[in-house]
Amino acid sequence: MEKRLFLAIALALLVLLSWSAFVSKTYHLDNKAVTLQSPAPTAAKPIRSELSQATLKEPSSSSFKFTQEKYDLVFSESQAAIKEVVFKSYQNYIFPLKYGFLLEDANLIFQKEKITAESVDFVYRDKDKQIIKRFLFSKSNYNIELGVEIQNLSGSALNINLPLVLGVLNLGGDQTQARLKDVTFASKDKLMHLNLRKDVAFEDTKFLGLRDRYFCAIIEPGSDIYTSFIKKINAQEYEVGLNPKEFVLAPNQQVQFKFNIYLGPQELRQIINIKPEWTAVMYYGTFDFIAHLLLQVLDFIFGLVHNWGTTIVIFSILIYIILYPLTLKQMRSMKKMQALQPAIEELRKTYKNNPQKLNTEIMKLYREYKVNPFSGCLPLILQMPVFFALYQVLLRSVALKGAKFLWIKDLSSPDRLFTLPASLPFLGNEINLLPILMTIGMFIQQKLSMAATSAGSAEQQKLMMILFPLMFGFIFYHMPSGLVLYWFINSALMLLYQLRISTSTSLSANGERSLTISRQK
Repeated sequence: MEKRLFLAIALALLVLLSWSAFVSKTYHLDNKAVTLQSPAPTAAKPIRSELSQATLKEPSSSSFKFTQEKYDLVFSESQAAIKEVVFKSYQNYIFPLKYGFLLEDANLIFQKEKITAESVDFVYRDKDKQIIKRFLFSKSNYNIELGVEIQNLSGSALNINLPLVLGVLNLGGDQTQARLKDVTFASKDKLMHLNLRKDVAFEDTKFLGLRDRYFCAIIEPGSDIYTSFIKKINAQEYEVGLNPKEFVLAPNQQVQFKFNIYLGPQELRQIINIKPEWTAVMYYGTFDFIAHLLLQVLDFIFGLVHNWGTTIVIFSILIYIILYPLTLKQMRSMKKMQALQPAIEELRKTYKNNPQKLNTEIMKLYREYKVNPFSGCLPLILQMPVFFALYQVLLRSVALKGAKFLWIKDLSSPDRLFTLPASLPFLGNEINLLPILMTIGMFIQQKLSMAATSAGSAEQQKLMMILFPLMFGFIFYHMPSGLVLYWFINSALMLLYQLRISTSTSLSANGERSLTISRQK
């Protein structure tokens, strides 16, 4: 049974890593999603190739940096768009948008009009219209207000249709990072997390978000006239944005649109302070509900201790305490199973040619000594969803980026005790201490769990005692050290308890010697 438990854990972890590394995220569409050729432009609106030639190939001199306390924003002046954001408080992490908040019309060439400590204004004018874009930045959080004012300067009505691009996601390059990028669409009655493999559009947009591993951009229009779109622009890049309903602007008429924006880290407190429902962008897959519960618990503990390493240690102890009754049951079941191994081996010899009878006699033995061979699986079954959810939470936690604990310099990366001048097979040039300690602990656990068996089974157990710890060490070796720290603390607590319980047995030695099996045919 112990062998099956470890095999189940190993296979589950291998499936998790394989899925994360090689399989794209699933997406959900409904009858309001349609494939589109372009996001509903007017007849006079240039297509993407013209936009690319006219506005994307701009001279570098048109870029300028707007500095705030929290971040630096690199603007493209001619596009009145944000090219990238440099987050100062997060090791100058660069979040690229390429042309975020662009009004998609190749004929619009903007100029800076006014820059203050809290705002940037751009203006476009021709003989027919004037367009003013104003970015207003909050001093206290990552909220931005975007205003777009359009005025008809001509003597005739104008047809207006200006899609607003939230940003561009690039899925090229490092695929381990590309797979962490996705889009969130929300309407009044649905929420969807989407992959980016085809052109789609969605009605009744409430808010729209895009993200990479750590940061996100969210936009919510001030009116319900917008649909959302995802549009492939080349083999690697996808535009994500809002498409308005076309309207007519009368002579000398003026109209204004407002957008509420979050441009910052995927941190629960930061987003909740602006708009709690936007936290839906922080999506963690199958175990999203569990992940958000864990995230809130971690956030609460961190608010008390102010160190993420200590937070993970306390959290690990808390999970162990919650599962302790089941762990106790598992350990006792394991000891009983060990005590029954000699009798089970005798049954196997006796009924080696009658598998059906063998199973019947083994189950009778279990009932006689009140042993449930599956009771040890329950803690594992409950632990796996927690582990998978925590894996996603810690993998995406920007708070762990650069967070230090003991010798660990960054809890979002392997612990890297030191580096070698040359690479080793499977390990690379990094010596990561935590997975090594975890492997040693698992080896001791396996040693304690070995039962008295036949020579053939003993050889299998010896092989398993070496193989499974090495397999786990390999799986965890390059994982974020925050996640390995959680598993190491949990395993260490299990080992301590196993050392304690191994000093006593639930069946006496005399009882084991006197155990006999009646053959029934």
